[in-house]
Amino acid sequence: MSDMITADLVDLDLSADTKEAAARALAERMVALGRVTDLEGFLADVAAREAQMPTGLDGGIGIPHCRSEHVTEPTLAFGRSAAGIDFGAADGPADLIFLIAAPAGADDAHLTILSSLARQLMNAEFTDALRSVDDASAAAALIRGEEPPTADGSTAADAAKAPAAAGSGSASGSESGSEPASGSGSGSADSVTAPAAASAGAATGTDDAGTGADRPFRIVAVTSCPTGIAHTYMAAESLENAGREAGVEVVVETQGSAGFTRLDPAVIAAADGVIFAHDVPVREKDRFAGKPTVDTGVKAAINRAADLITEVRGKAERGEVTATDGSGATDGSGTSPVERAGGPGEGYGTKLRTWLMSGVSYMVPFVAAGGLLIALGFAIGGYEINEAPSVMDHFVWTQAASWGALLFQIGGVAFGFLVPVLAGYIAYGMADRPGLVPGFVGGAISLTISAGFLGGLAAGLIAGGVVLAIQKVRIPAALRGIMPVVVIPLISSAVVGFLMFVVIGKPIASAQKAMTDWLNGLTGANAILLGALLGLMMCFDLGGPVNKVAYTFATAGIAVANPSDSAMKIMAAVMAAGMVPPLAMALATTVRGKLFNRTERENGKAAWVLGASFISEGAIPFAAADPLRVIPASMVGGAVTGALSMSFGATLRAPHGGIFVVPLIGNPFLYLVAIAAGVCVTAALVIVLKGLRKPVTGADTTGPDGTPAPSAREEQPVAA
Repeated sequence: MSDMITADLVDLDLSADTKEAAARALAERMVALGRVTDLEGFLADVAAREAQMPTGLDGGIGIPHCRSEHVTEPTLAFGRSAAGIDFGAADGPADLIFLIAAPAGADDAHLTILSSLARQLMNAEFTDALRSVDDASAAAALIRGEEPPTADGSTAADAAKAPAAAGSGSASGSESGSEPASGSGSGSADSVTAPAAASAGAATGTDDAGTGADRPFRIVAVTSCPTGIAHTYMAAESLENAGREAGVEVVVETQGSAGFTRLDPAVIAAADGVIFAHDVPVREKDRFAGKPTVDTGVKAAINRAADLITEVRGKAERGEVTATDGSGATDGSGTSPVERAGGPGEGYGTKLRTWLMSGVSYMVPFVAAGGLLIALGFAIGGYEINEAPSVMDHFVWTQAASWGALLFQIGGVAFGFLVPVLAGYIAYGMADRPGLVPGFVGGAISLTISAGFLGGLAAGLIAGGVVLAIQKVRIPAALRGIMPVVVIPLISSAVVGFLMFVVIGKPIASAQKAMTDWLNGLTGANAILLGALLGLMMCFDLGGPVNKVAYTFATAGIAVANPSDSAMKIMAAVMAAGMVPPLAMALATTVRGKLFNRTERENGKAAWVLGASFISEGAIPFAAADPLRVIPASMVGGAVTGALSMSFGATLRAPHGGIFVVPLIGNPFLYLVAIAAGVCVTAALVIVLKGLRKPVTGADTTGPDGTPAPSAREEQPVAA
């Protein structure tokens, strides 16, 4: 850390009275040393970070920080205020202010050092030493972990050794003070990467700790904050310290700016509880499903870690656990595909599916918004609205046609993002943020060469693969800072562009045209069989990967300004089939309620609305409780509806909306007949199949405390 903070970056008599003035005073010192190139631009970035979440911490600490393109190298400035400055902490103003400035492309080594400092700030001995030091050089040395001699022959860093060692030892599961702090970058990095070592140690040392009542309560935790520099690691340190005081084993996975190391699956499996302390989505959250879980903000872990540990222990005693998210919701709810990025133990097929679903999940909102806007444009302005001039050149406020043209043209612009978003987020699912630029570029090229969705799929996979390959190349430390913002985007975009334009673009465009021609030629029995197949797929996993394949196939056909009649028939069949399972479950619980327990009957009421809105996930509670009866029955009804919709020639320009877009459907009456037929078939099959089994004893009974009796509880749906 020797190059991060010097005496010139320390102000022991900070006279500012507001957090903005404090940030400015410390930032001016950075500007004077050439560490910041644009003072106002940098302060704007600091203010933007502060607006996301106050950076004041209990104990009189303020840590304004940001990543900024105006920072030339990672820098730390320290100020001490006698009067105190309000940084939004619950316990009052801060007297120790650390301004952390990281370049937009800061390399991992520097970020780990900053993270090590964040851990030290949670140690009272370290902060007390900073409050008592009277020399700027000594303060800078104390923060760096160096040992400048003092008048009495001791060292200024003596007071910091124990807290620095605690920052390292706590993560590795050793006792505080087992090792002194290292002043080297590598030593600091060890203090941050130690949780990974703790994972391995916990996995191999399970038997040593004893089993059952003989071993301590075990908690795994994940911490993350928007910038991933300070709060992430301070929360981890606070949880680990509180765990030691409570006699609890705590192992933390810090998901910071420098990336993260996954906890060993054996450590997670052995844990008795989980704490999520985060202000950004937890990556791969489903690894922790099935355990007592406390989910809160990152500052809660810093300020009241002991309370969180008590809370998760209480949940464990009561048997409150989270369920595995198996819904695969098409609306993007729940754990995102990117959060479920393929782990090292997963097969290539599983990873490929996850990457593809990443792109699809981010594309679906564009499809829904653009498709509905285009459909509304046709409904208001008529089917000739696609020939209207630009509304920038001609718009009459009192004419319906002008409003129709406006909606149509906005929807067309939204549709223009579909393929780039698909490709960009497939690459994102593979390589994280560095994959976005080449992915979007490849998707845009796919549109340019008329390669469509097939081109987008290929471009996304290629972009992610290229970025992953570049990241494996060992480069000089001096170039690491520009890798994320210059080198990786430049090289990966050039490679993807070359491959798309020159090598694979033309064959993919030909394949896309062949598929379009095949869809346009579907008639008679072929169309009906396709409708039945799509209906089966929509109802097979109720929002899962197979459902998404069918839905994406349908939306790809209408994601153009002038979709063909066959494409609109396919979209209609897919939406109709997707509405069948929840509506059928709602009907079945209404007609033969005694076959269902109380919770299922309540879910049935909600399923009316979910099914009518084309949210297939409304049937998941029923499928989870009784999959062997509900899923086959749903597939049969979905196939009936899909086949009837195709045979009736119903068309749909909107990719979503359920019954609320019936006015936009071609042959709406017969379309509703097709849905009703499928719903009746599925409901009848479910009633018959459930009636053939032995009646559920106690389905309508409850226990003394009002909860379902054990026999009824067996029928409870698993939350998705």
